[in-house]
Amino acid sequence: MDITQIETKVKDLIQNYSKDTFIYELLLAYNLPKASITRLKTGNYNISKVDDEISWKTKLYYKETKKSNLDDTFDDLLTKIKHDQRFIIVNDFKNIIAYDTKTSDRIDFEFNDLPSYYDFFLPWAGIEKTQYLDENPADVKAAEKMAKLFDNIKKDNPDNSPEFVHDLNIFISRLLFCFFAEDTNIFEDNQFTNAISSHTSVDGADLNSWFDKFFDILNTEKRDRGDITANCNSFPFVNGGLFAKKIQIPVFSKKSRKSIIDSGTLDWSEINPDIFGSMIQAVISPDMRGNLGMHYTSVPNIMKVIEPLFLNELYEVFEKAKGQKTKLNSLLNRLHNIKIFDPACGSGNFLIIAYKELRFLEMKILEELKILAMSEISLSQFYGIEIDDFAHEIAMLALWLAEHQMNVEFFKTFGEFIPSLPLKATGKIVHGNATRLDWEMVCPKNEGDEIYILGNPPYL
Repeated sequence: MDITQIETKVKDLIQNYSKDTFIYELLLAYNLPKASITRLKTGNYNISKVDDEISWKTKLYYKETKKSNLDDTFDDLLTKIKHDQRFIIVNDFKNIIAYDTKTSDRIDFEFNDLPSYYDFFLPWAGIEKTQYLDENPADVKAAEKMAKLFDNIKKDNPDNSPEFVHDLNIFISRLLFCFFAEDTNIFEDNQFTNAISSHTSVDGADLNSWFDKFFDILNTEKRDRGDITANCNSFPFVNGGLFAKKIQIPVFSKKSRKSIIDSGTLDWSEINPDIFGSMIQAVISPDMRGNLGMHYTSVPNIMKVIEPLFLNELYEVFEKAKGQKTKLNSLLNRLHNIKIFDPACGSGNFLIIAYKELRFLEMKILEELKILAMSEISLSQFYGIEIDDFAHEIAMLALWLAEHQMNVEFFKTFGEFIPSLPLKATGKIVHGNATRLDWEMVCPKNEGDEIYILGNPPYL
């Protein structure tokens, strides 16, 4: 069970609860074993003999009270902790006090607001707060939506040939780009989802032919499009290779068409491409879905690699160069020529974080120089090898998304807009086995080059 499912269960509980069973239903929402909770109800696991009080070793000390001051009840329970109960909860069904004995965090809130604090109790589900804070709930919800969409498409398309699976991977990455584009001003607001809703049949029968024409349009400059329907001609020219290849489009049913439209209702502008890519990989691996958001290399851990490898030193040079135009320009030139290479890049996490950090440093240098100049850090400075076909496609997509997000940050800082379309080359992200390929064919090593090799390879 993942955090979005837990959040949903807590919301459902608050809307329809019984005072007699509330705490047991809350524990079930966090996927604690039903058999254990049954034993807690019958008294076997409840080591407290006080009415309206439950004490479960390592898990919970819970008290229902009618006292007007919950603090008195809370203080009493706090003095009686003897069995490493993780949480103390005092509840009068109007207000709740909750305390985490491991972190010493306390929250006080109105009973009906419990869903807003569902993450406080995630340790019951084996998810510590440090883990949860590393992931973005918007990413998790998007991955959940895409998992349902992928399942529906697979039901309509049982073909498991390598050729079809490869084309399906490309199709999913194109969908993700379009969802992101319509929420981040690359397309018009909801333009993509509305086009599907308005111009394809409800049963999904004509959706594959619509996509075939639509992808051609995104890959064709407006002046060369000729006679096409007005609803598609309003879409911009994308280019960049994302829509260049002709692929076999899957067939659709009413259900899979609806899944696409439902996915489009999310706010995709909130996604983090550095994390989202890894989460989307789990979409096509049902056995990984129980750990959505828990199998990637987190941003803090990526920073532990790139900071000592090159970032700290670059910032030291920047601090020493402040107020010296020549040295600052020299540092800029250095940034624009660095190469970053991840020979087991997965969905691009390390490359994306490195790209974003170099862009942030570039903006600091431009601010120090007090000049307005366009960014010259290019995705073509980033190289990768990835053995998994879908991860390879997502890595290229995630780099494009990261570039657009950094262009938005550039606009916020300097008021100068860097157009994201047409998409630019994404460096060299190669689909292959890094133990078999010649790395210098992927990332050329010329004399004087500053190349950093990083990543987190699969040691199996």
